[in-house]
Amino acid sequence: MNRKIYLSAAALMLVSLAAKAQIGQPYIHDPSTIMECDGKYYTFGTGGGGLISEDGWTWKSGAVRPGGGAAPDAIKIGDRYLIAYSATGGGLGGGHSGKVLTMWNKTLDPNSPDFKYTEPIEVAASEYDEDCDAIDAGLLMGPDGRLWLTYGTYFGFIRQVELDPKTGARKEGSEPIDVAIDCEATTMMYRDGWYYLLGTHGTCCDGVNSTYNIVVGRSKSPNGPFIDNMGRDMLRGGGKMVVAAEDRAMGAGHFGRWIDSEGVEKMSFHWEADLDQGGRSVLAIRPIVWKDGWPVAGEMVQAGTYEIESVRRGYALELEVDFPRMNVARMRRGMNPDEVIPPIANMKLEEVIGSWPTGNIDVRANDYMSRPHQKWVLTPCPELGGTLAGPYFKITIAGTDRALAATEGADLTTVPAFTGADEQLWRIDMLTDGTYRIMPKAIPGCSCKETYVLTSIGDSSVSLCKFDFSSDNCKWNLKARK
Repeated sequence: MNRKIYLSAAALMLVSLAAKAQIGQPYIHDPSTIMECDGKYYTFGTGGGGLISEDGWTWKSGAVRPGGGAAPDAIKIGDRYLIAYSATGGGLGGGHSGKVLTMWNKTLDPNSPDFKYTEPIEVAASEYDEDCDAIDAGLLMGPDGRLWLTYGTYFGFIRQVELDPKTGARKEGSEPIDVAIDCEATTMMYRDGWYYLLGTHGTCCDGVNSTYNIVVGRSKSPNGPFIDNMGRDMLRGGGKMVVAAEDRAMGAGHFGRWIDSEGVEKMSFHWEADLDQGGRSVLAIRPIVWKDGWPVAGEMVQAGTYEIESVRRGYALELEVDFPRMNVARMRRGMNPDEVIPPIANMKLEEVIGSWPTGNIDVRANDYMSRPHQKWVLTPCPELGGTLAGPYFKITIAGTDRALAATEGADLTTVPAFTGADEQLWRIDMLTDGTYRIMPKAIPGCSCKETYVLTSIGDSSVSLCKFDFSSDNCKWNLKARK
């Protein structure tokens, strides 16, 4: 039996929040890079605790990290997890004396019999009057297997040391080097021959008045110098903007990178203050888009009416119905140029819907002509779950409840009414090139683990096929339409 979804006032509120923050209890400050362990997601924060999520969308407290302290980071090396965190520092307690420690665990699941942290090892330290604070640890395993730690705050230099990836201790002979100033909460990442240093610039810990934002520089060497897009060294205050405040959220800080698959990357961070959640510090996730070799925060998909355009050729996704002609006379030659010509309205749904079949209608791609059968409404359904990409969406023809759905055999159709079934829910990821992949939550009768996505298998033919980032067949543009 089909079940109709009616949104309560609370669910409608969730829809309004869907594009900004994760849901549940995503309350955290200084989140570590997100880790996956046995099908669940984990992130740790200042104070010793952290968050757990079954799907990457709904979060709750429950992650466990002993030692307290501030601003941890996490990385998986082999079959173990290395956690780095700091004790005091950052001017906490009136001084700059601090230390960074590391510890291992076989699992992040506190209910596992294998859950046991090793004793912490000190890997960096600072004195009360030193020009660096040993706080805000960030970890990177480079492509050559070398493990790097960055740390420090506004109270002096950002420094870097090399760690032993087998022990988590500082590598013998590694002395701290200065790599940046005028930022904190640093971490590194590697891509296409470049090492990127990301730091959090601006003021911290002032709620809705926090000016935190995340900036970046890059170098061909893991040790710098890290130069921004204008040629400025981060040791002299340089840094290109990655993500800053939004209309209802302030204080973007503590960058972490999540690679889903080729072409699908996310950044995690916190908002110091999310106005829609009472000004609390919350976990946020955004797509990473790479532009000219630089990472920037992509946009979350917003509810609205769109043309879904194939990158393959530029054709638009549409219902497989007869092309509706507009009953408008062609312009005549020799018309009086002074004649007043009224505007022509777009074709309306009620003019054509009566000619559509009442049952399922298949889909195809064709020239976009601003017709009703080519306009799709994307509506977030946060109450029906989500992923690291955000909430699942329903995709319906504008003005109707006719919904896009996956079918057996990895094919597509539209059903007369949205029921909330898994095959009618869609994950929408912004890719690293700024285009989108659109994939169903489930395909009826399919237990395959491969990622099947909306695909243009021919200029006009669409289906569900395995995702291939190198192929424009799998990529789509979303163009806002009225």
